Amino acid sequence: MRNKLASSDQLEALRALAPALAATSGHDVGGGRFATGLASLDDHLGGGLGAASLHDLYAGAGGDAPAALGFALGLAWRAAQATGERRPLIWGMDEGSRREIGRPYGPGLAELGLDPERVLLVEVRDAAALLGVGEEALASPAVGAVVLGSWGESKVFSLTASRRLAMAARTAGRTLMLVRAGADPTPGAAETRWRVRAASSAPLEAGAPGHPAVEAALIRHRGGVAPRTWIMEWDREQRSFIAPPPLSGGLVSRPADRAGHASAPGEGLRRAG
Repeated sequence: MRNKLASSDQLEALRALAPALAATSGHDVGGGRFATGLASLDDHLGGGLGAASLHDLYAGAGGDAPAALGFALGLAWRAAQATGERRPLIWGMDEGSRREIGRPYGPGLAELGLDPERVLLVEVRDAAALLGVGEEALASPAVGAVVLGSWGESKVFSLTASRRLAMAARTAGRTLMLVRAGADPTPGAAETRWRVRAASSAPLEAGAPGHPAVEAALIRHRGGVAPRTWIMEWDREQRSFIAPPPLSGGLVSRPADRAGHASAPGEGLRRAG
């Protein structure tokens, strides 16, 4: 994992990096949809999430921020792989997100099955610079997908800003995941809007820690798809979201599709790294 930027004053470094990234790829930008791997979710969305789109993800509570970021990274990774090229992910985070959650840990990403060398970390001071990172990153055809993480309420995330990001993603043919914690959902131009919470994971053989699990609630879809909630796990070997296994002892696992469940912050989430 490469940490290229330390502040919003160095945003020019990302602009300078874009031509070098573009030189690694002469392919057309992507589009269409990409699958999450979870059949019930992909079927509900008509084949998966829009690849050339902005998607808004909100942490259910402050303690759910790592779960929301993990969900976003998994989706972004699958979106990048759908392009058929080994394009890097751009992960931008503002000072609030870095302060509350901490910097990403390379071995932790590797434990999730993600290659740290293909994650370009961009740290900026504030939300305004973070939006600039998103637009600049999408301008490079060599970027696979973009994840932006922000903490707290900010007037910067206006409807106009959301439209700009959505247009940039559509023009580039790339996926942009905007993850916000400590903030309430606001109107925007994203294709989908999610509320993400940590969920309990089922232990593996010999009591080993289970796969990271999340509860992801689709609360809005611009195409009119009905809201729905899924419990899912991330399989590092398949690099895919999967359905959780049934609970042992003859019990029935919590339904994978339901609405209104309120998990306690950080409940049962195994944090990699």
